[in-house]
Amino acid sequence: MKDKNAKNLRKSMNRGSIEHETRAAEKEGEIMTLAKKDVISIPQTKTIKEAAEMMIENEFRRLPVTDPGSNKLLGIVTAMDILDFLGGGSKFDIIEKKHNDNFLAAINEPVKEIMTKGVISITPKYSIGESVDLMTEKGIGSLPVLDADGKLVGIVTERDFALALAGVLMDETVEDVMIKDVITTTPGTPIESCSKIMVRNNLRRIPVVEEGKLIGIVTSTDILRFFGDKKMFASMTSTSGLDVLKQKISEIMQPNISVIEPNIRLGDLCGLLAEKNIGGAPVVEDDKLVGIITERDILNTVLAKKE
Repeated sequence: MKDKNAKNLRKSMNRGSIEHETRAAEKEGEIMTLAKKDVISIPQTKTIKEAAEMMIENEFRRLPVTDPGSNKLLGIVTAMDILDFLGGGSKFDIIEKKHNDNFLAAINEPVKEIMTKGVISITPKYSIGESVDLMTEKGIGSLPVLDADGKLVGIVTERDFALALAGVLMDETVEDVMIKDVITTTPGTPIESCSKIMVRNNLRRIPVVEEGKLIGIVTSTDILRFFGDKKMFASMTSTSGLDVLKQKISEIMQPNISVIEPNIRLGDLCGLLAEKNIGGAPVVEDDKLVGIITERDILNTVLAKKE
């Protein structure tokens, strides 16, 4: 399937004009060769806590929110939405103001209170090239696929494209496209502050450094996992959200992380991301952090090549 997807992607990227590409997409519907068709979705009445638990259980970064009767898309809840709720942005008002800092009450609010509405979507007739264009133009990590009635029939993500790209990018190396100005944090940073950094900078992962040395990484999934940990709730000594979120990221970060060298080919990196089931990695040279690279950086490279 990977070889077939890579051929489709290469064909789509070299197809030429958008008009020609659109006509071909109407005939081929090739995006469905990448899209996941058995999509797990949730109703908008599910609680925020339940949504986080489902994300962790299924290793998802996002969950479409649908109407149970019609299966029409109502919104999407992402890891970033939950980080926003956990002190990262304006959705923290649900804890701080609406529930007067009562964390246990706030996490039982329905997911519709934090979900993203007006979701950008595509139809099954889209080509892979069109989908990459739209995803990179809008700076989003997924595209729900809706049929003519607005019903959810699939979803395609940055990771799906990255997996298909192994073998397509032959010449570029990690050093060519990595982000060199890396935002980092320290092990003593509170979870609330880390959430703020992620939300404000639209980051899913932040390297953790101490005395100039890379000692781990904290991801949006790590924070979700903490949020969904039953042991954490059992050990709470108060209902205060601020008390919960002041815990240090040293308690949740990953100390044993996958790092890559700057001279690795992007095609080989795509294979590594698939093998490790990760969306990005710090770039290290001579034991020094020199950059970070993610699925989105790979997609931006593909778009630049097409143009």
